[in-house]
Amino acid sequence: MAITGVLRPGHAVLRVLDLDESVHFYTEVLGLKETGRDKSGRVYFKCWDERDHHSFVIRKADRAGMDCFGFKVQNAAVLNTLEGRLREYGVVTERVPAGEMLETGERVRFHLPTGHLIELYAEKTSVGNGLGDMNPEAWLADQKGISPIRMDHALIYGGDIDGNRKLFEDVLDFTLVERVKLEDGVTDLATWLTCSNKAHDIAMVRHSEDNKLHHVSFLLETWEQVLRAADIMSMNRVSIDIGPTRHGITRGTTIYFFDPSGNRLETFSGGYQWYPDHHPITWTWDQVGRGIFYHDRKLNEAFLSVLT
Repeated sequence: MAITGVLRPGHAVLRVLDLDESVHFYTEVLGLKETGRDKSGRVYFKCWDERDHHSFVIRKADRAGMDCFGFKVQNAAVLNTLEGRLREYGVVTERVPAGEMLETGERVRFHLPTGHLIELYAEKTSVGNGLGDMNPEAWLADQKGISPIRMDHALIYGGDIDGNRKLFEDVLDFTLVERVKLEDGVTDLATWLTCSNKAHDIAMVRHSEDNKLHHVSFLLETWEQVLRAADIMSMNRVSIDIGPTRHGITRGTTIYFFDPSGNRLETFSGGYQWYPDHHPITWTWDQVGRGIFYHDRKLNEAFLSVLT
């Protein structure tokens, strides 16, 4: 299918407590490639198979969590169109000048009803994946750590996820892929939305506190690489929340774990492709455990309560 408008998740900016410890973790354990640092103290990373300059940024702060989540759009014309649609919808937007973030063009910022800061941008310097564009090899030989393919999605927590979903659907042309219902059978506990043909590009859970991050997720190619990731986490004494296991929702295989600052991350593989003629999948309250963790068929306490 042709992907237009909003193309994909483009970057996540996270707060960490110890910058040096975090840089070591993200480069040596997770296996991201550091691509730059700026005057404000932000450190930039990319996954090995990503072409753009960065997809993941950290900065030192006194509390962990996520500053913003960015999406790349097709071009400058689309960026202008989407900003106009946001304003018509009643959303306050802010233009961030090109260069404020390394190797990145102008960004349009706005807040979701849940308080999360979202950014749209059209331009980011392409640095390639190291394989070249002519007769490339299959993969890089100098990969470190877990070495995911890409930063894939985020799961956010907040109150008005209905308002979030409406904004994503009505203004940014996202589509509902899966949902979990509360006990009343009507209210959504959680929703999974896509702007592509992935099973999800962003997901949301209803929660009493706004502007909370559950996890940022990184894609691996195979179940075997997920198992290898678990070995690397154990070797490096990484705090694992749960896994390796499988989701019922999206059908991906997964591990949830924490960075040194307590930000939850995910490595996953698999799942299905979504197409516009598919119908959304609904999970009922009595099956939510199986939906989230297909093998255990129940949720663990840390998964529900630990947020940043």
